[in-house]
Amino acid sequence: MRRLADILLWAFGAAFFIFMLLPIVVVVVISFTSAGYAAFPIPGWSFQWFAHIFAYPPFVRAIWTSLELAVVATAASCIIGIPAALALARARSGWATATTTFLLSPLSMPMIVIGFASLFYLSALGLGISFLSLVVVHTVVCLPYVLRTVTAVYGSIPPSYEEAAMILGAGPIRTFREVTLPLIRPGIAAGALFSFLTSFDNLPVSYFFGSAQTNTLPVVMLSYMESQFDPSIAALSTLQLLIAVVGLVAADRLYGIRKMTMAV
Repeated sequence: MRRLADILLWAFGAAFFIFMLLPIVVVVVISFTSAGYAAFPIPGWSFQWFAHIFAYPPFVRAIWTSLELAVVATAASCIIGIPAALALARARSGWATATTTFLLSPLSMPMIVIGFASLFYLSALGLGISFLSLVVVHTVVCLPYVLRTVTAVYGSIPPSYEEAAMILGAGPIRTFREVTLPLIRPGIAAGALFSFLTSFDNLPVSYFFGSAQTNTLPVVMLSYMESQFDPSIAALSTLQLLIAVVGLVAADRLYGIRKMTMAV
């Protein structure tokens, strides 16, 4: 019976991974089709739809907008999230718990609610539909990832490391630069990576702030699919997947996925 249970567990696990990965594999294969329509199996192989991405100006503008937005939002999240994590990680007071819960709350809220509420609030402040509004909202959405990973890493570091540096004569800035920062760097890298990917692929929040100058790639893809359904969308999806894979491989080379996942 135990052997049968093991076999059923392995079979369930294999079926689950196939169920999750098969649609992604199909989309990647369709992106290389030679046909002018999305269908599987494909009649032949071609790179024409990847060329179409860079020949279609709205796609190119949207890619640059999404990349710029993701970089700025990630940087803002790190600027806000790292000091907040250092201040809250070892605090045991009620206000620290309340503040941490408040900063992590976007993780538990529907994105469409955040986008809708932010549109009204930022419009009342006079920002309206602009790139700055997108940066503000994406920072709110990305901040919990930096805060969560850095808090987890910093909270696991013994305070004696910093105390030893201060006893030996290092000031607060030098202690942070030479002791704290190297120790929390995997958490920063993990949070920054999650923040970048979250911002780059975000649709529900970005949709409320879309305009000719601020449309991100997911918004343009959705708009494109409303009128056309050619394999260029599959090619764009493959490109987004490639960016995510490259980011994960780079993070693994620099810090190791195991160390980063332990931080989370």
